[in-house]
Amino acid sequence: MAEQQRRNRFPSLAGLLRLRRETIAANPRRYVKMLLVCLVVLLVVDAVAGWPFLVARLQAVAVLDKVGGQSVPALVRWLAVEPVKATELTLTLPSGVERARMYTPVNHPDAPGMVVVHGVHYLGMDEPRLEAFASAMAGCGLRVLTPELPDIKDYHIGASSIASIGDTAAWMAHESGDKPVGVMGLSFSGSLSLLAAAAPQYRRDIKFVVAVGSEGEMLRVANYYLTGKALRPSGDAEVLAPHEYGALVLEYESLQDFVPAPDRDAVRLVLRDHLYEDFAAERAALAKLTPGQLAEAKQLMDTTSAATRKMIEESDERHLAEMASVSPDGQLAQLETPVFLLHGEGDNIIPSAETQWLEKDVPKEMMQASLISPVISHLDLDGKGPGFADQWRLVHFFAQVLHAAEAR
Repeated sequence: MAEQQRRNRFPSLAGLLRLRRETIAANPRRYVKMLLVCLVVLLVVDAVAGWPFLVARLQAVAVLDKVGGQSVPALVRWLAVEPVKATELTLTLPSGVERARMYTPVNHPDAPGMVVVHGVHYLGMDEPRLEAFASAMAGCGLRVLTPELPDIKDYHIGASSIASIGDTAAWMAHESGDKPVGVMGLSFSGSLSLLAAAAPQYRRDIKFVVAVGSEGEMLRVANYYLTGKALRPSGDAEVLAPHEYGALVLEYESLQDFVPAPDRDAVRLVLRDHLYEDFAAERAALAKLTPGQLAEAKQLMDTTSAATRKMIEESDERHLAEMASVSPDGQLAQLETPVFLLHGEGDNIIPSAETQWLEKDVPKEMMQASLISPVISHLDLDGKGPGFADQWRLVHFFAQVLHAAEAR
């Protein structure tokens, strides 16, 4: 159970495809049949739509298999298994110095560019499943840049990261012959990517935005952490127990609202080690606390207690302006960039209702595709798993993204 909880923490691209390996292993024959049916349908549909659409859909199948740890079917391997070279970079940008990694298809060094921004995760651009995704996308004939945002890596969601994303896109556009590039943002980085695209100074550099598991309004998500109710635009609410990490990140970001100054550094170390999943270091940090500090740390770690939730609610009230500054809500009216939205149906960090809100915020003419998928969630315990239609919709979504990325 503890290992599963660790996998389910703040959505990286990992959360995107974690079902595929279990689904295939549970019924490999069913998967092969599903794949064959999918390919036949692709051939029929794309005979009308044209060769580029067929290529993109077959590449999407390959990307999903590669990220899911499966071998790519021989029928599509020649389209999406190009050799890839990964290069470490240090970018000097107007917003600061930034570490990054470029994934380049060896046979197409001048391929169209795309930026993939990690979510709130301590491994940043080194998260293994993000690396696998970037490599898989590059294998389809894209140059993929994965920057590392220090604030996001350290669980701080601030407006400064909007400029970091925008400056990175501008750098990548310049490296691509002054051609705009696609930007995919994961978790809260997806929302920040939308805000970067809406900023006039970055508009010309961003070709499209893909927001995966992202929020429309930070305060609404913060309220969800306290109530377990995710409000939808329709007025009803989904009841879904929130993951502890949401509340812990709010505490970590604004620890001055929870702990007296003399105790702050010691308690912050405990929270950081917990968020960083370094549980040996967390135990060591706990052992060094005074009795008073230990009581404070235990109080904060108990995110379900009424007293802790009251403190979080009061802290949220103090930071309404900061939350608004990183929320797309009400800030996308002038957006001129095509948008793709993807969300997991059972997401309990940023509930899928947030993508429904984003659909309302993005100008209609800019909305390219939106998908709330049961595939991007925990595996159903009844063994049924996602069906062909769900898999097909996810493949189709990624094919649209790949087609947009590859267009020159």
